Amino acid sequence: MRLPEEPDLPPNINILPMIDVIFAILVFFIVSSLYLTRSEGLPVNLPRATTAEVQKSKQITVSLDEQGRLTIDSKPAQIEQLKTEVEKLIEAESQTTVIVNADRTVEHGQVVEVIDQLRQIPQVQLAIAAKQESGDQQ
Repeated sequence: MRLPEEPDLPPNINILPMIDVIFAILVFFIVSSLYLTRSEGLPVNLPRATTAEVQKSKQITVSLDEQGRLTIDSKPAQIEQLKTEVEKLIEAESQTTVIVNADRTVEHGQVVEVIDQLRQIPQVQLAIAAKQESGDQQ
């Protein structure tokens, strides 16, 4: 006696677990990319400029906050040692951009003194940080 055969069901792939895994990977990459931004220096109130642009080379950030405190890549420094400290951070025979990140309320004389010391270093390209001004102002 022969048993009746059960009809073969077509194979199917359950894609819901695959969608869950892909969604988890997507969330991981989104969250991890938020931590890839490089932010150095002290929070300062930057002046605005319509010609501001992002610099794309090795960068050293020199910051002056509203009280006139000087930092080099978030480490406190004295203006007298600025030139030697920056020279230590520069790689041999490479162009380095030093960004002066000065609060808009800092005295003009302090900013000029910092820029003057930085201009004495031959491998340095100097940049002044500014926020890009939106074009809707008149």
